[in-house]
Amino acid sequence: MYAIVKTGGKQYRVEEGSTLVVEKIDGEVNSTVELTDVLAVGGDGTLKVGTPCVDGAKVIATILAQGRGVKIRGFTYKPKKNVRRRYGHRQWHTTLRIDQVVA
Repeated sequence: MYAIVKTGGKQYRVEEGSTLVVEKIDGEVNSTVELTDVLAVGGDGTLKVGTPCVDGAKVIATILAQGRGVKIRGFTYKPKKNVRRRYGHRQWHTTLRIDQVVA
C-alpha cells in the first residue's frame, strides 16, 4: 500500500518501510509523527483520490534524524555601484521512516 502525502509544500509518494527527507518537522528523534495531508491512497490495483485530502487517511512515521542540508552560496551585486554581497544558507530537514499507511 502506498500514499501520496503533502508536507513542507511538496508532495511525496511513500510506502511502508521507506525513508524520506522532508522539510523540518518539529519533534524529537525516535518520536512518532502523523502526516494527515494524504492526497491519495493506492494499492492492490485500487486508487482513492481525495478532494483535496482523503478522509480518515493518515501516515504514521518515526523521526530518524534532524539535520541541515548542504550549504548554498549566493552572490549579489549591482554593477558600477561597488555593491557586493555574499551569503550562505543551510536548510533544516527531517529524515522520516514510514511505519504505517492508514486508509
